[in-house]
Amino acid sequence: MRVGILTDRPDFFYDIHSLVKSFFPDDDVSIFQEDETAKREAGYNLELKVGIPDYTDRKAAKDALKQELYRTLSDYTGTELPWGILSGIRPTRIPMQMLGAGASEEEAVRYLTENDYVSLPKAQLAVRIAKRERRLLADVPLGEAAYSLYVHIPFCPSICLYCTFSSSPVSAWKKRIDEYLDTVIREMQRRHEQIVMSGRRSGPVTVYIGGGTPTSLSAGQLDRLLGSISRIFDLSGVIEYTVEAGRPDSFEKEKLAVLKQHGVTRISVNPQTMNDRTLELIGRRHTTEDTVRAFHMAREAGFENINMDIILGLPGEGEAELQNTLEGISQLEPDSLTVHSLAVKRASRLTRQILEDREKDECADRGAFRGLSLDNSADLMDMAAGSAERLGMVPYYLYRQKNMRGNLENTGFSVPGKECLYNILIMEEVQTIEAFGAGASTKTVYDDGRIERTISPKDVKTYLERMNQ
Repeated sequence: MRVGILTDRPDFFYDIHSLVKSFFPDDDVSIFQEDETAKREAGYNLELKVGIPDYTDRKAAKDALKQELYRTLSDYTGTELPWGILSGIRPTRIPMQMLGAGASEEEAVRYLTENDYVSLPKAQLAVRIAKRERRLLADVPLGEAAYSLYVHIPFCPSICLYCTFSSSPVSAWKKRIDEYLDTVIREMQRRHEQIVMSGRRSGPVTVYIGGGTPTSLSAGQLDRLLGSISRIFDLSGVIEYTVEAGRPDSFEKEKLAVLKQHGVTRISVNPQTMNDRTLELIGRRHTTEDTVRAFHMAREAGFENINMDIILGLPGEGEAELQNTLEGISQLEPDSLTVHSLAVKRASRLTRQILEDREKDECADRGAFRGLSLDNSADLMDMAAGSAERLGMVPYYLYRQKNMRGNLENTGFSVPGKECLYNILIMEEVQTIEAFGAGASTKTVYDDGRIERTISPKDVKTYLERMNQ
């Protein structure tokens, strides 16, 4: 279906488009200003006219607009969205702020359900997580003087079909990886000098090496990177050191030994699914057996805080496939589990493949994906949450993305004491994140509430050229 939206001003284009797209995730949604109606193409199945209310309070106007639009779309489709009118990625920030201002849990739940049309279960989940985040951050240095460190490694053994992160096949950059590391190290040296000059803490509170797949690097390259971090920054005050090892097909005993040697306390072994057919379909060149092998290898190396990621809504996966994944993970007994809801983004190869298949065969449901669903549901999320809780885990952080299947969320579950503090810090934006590498985003959080973002070029070649000028 094609949905056309007319509005009189561009004030809330993003909010309008995001909300309409939540009701029509697989459809073409276009938005136009009324004075540009000549640019509209004919043939829309549904046309909506959205008036922007006059306002002195921008937030009140935006809420009123989204509430009216939500009611209209909900009546038209017969659908209610789990997260109501909320289109931002941080729904827990609302109850975090309310609880911090002295509101009760009941008042926070009522605000989410009555003002934002959030379903009662999701409102209760958001408040439960916000309460836990406040408790976990109580003893963590926050504010302008404190910071955490993020380093991005934009290389992977292969690129997953759904991926839109800053990542490239490691084989394509094999000859320039050392150049990339040299550049990141120089960037860290320069920035650390600025940090010291500013009078802030000499060392980070948490360290997170992400990607991509950091363990795409060789053992020697990992040793050089982590050694440089410890040489440049004072790590004596670090309370958490994570390396997102991720892909099981990148695990080697030598690499794990390097991580342990440099004081890494938390790693990830991310299968995404424990179904080999799906792994092959989405372009992950490993098997469930590789996942099991990698997990045991990490335990034998002495890691006592291992996270696993899964994605709900992968092509062709439903309750039976999820049950198989959950049973496989339960046997391994990880310390935390991050449950993602598939986000189908325009830039992903998955989206391009679906569109290409539809153009080739208008009668096909999804071409190469014919008969394979890309759907997530509250029932699947409940299955995953139940499995995590049977492993002794509780939810501790949550975030959302655009175009998530089922209008759902990503939730981190953890055994008490094994939470990832960096995940909370980056989501709640209560501490500066000094980020390095291609596509990395530094967030400077000021005590007056201001947040400034500095984003490095996402393309590796452009990053190298710009940083080495």
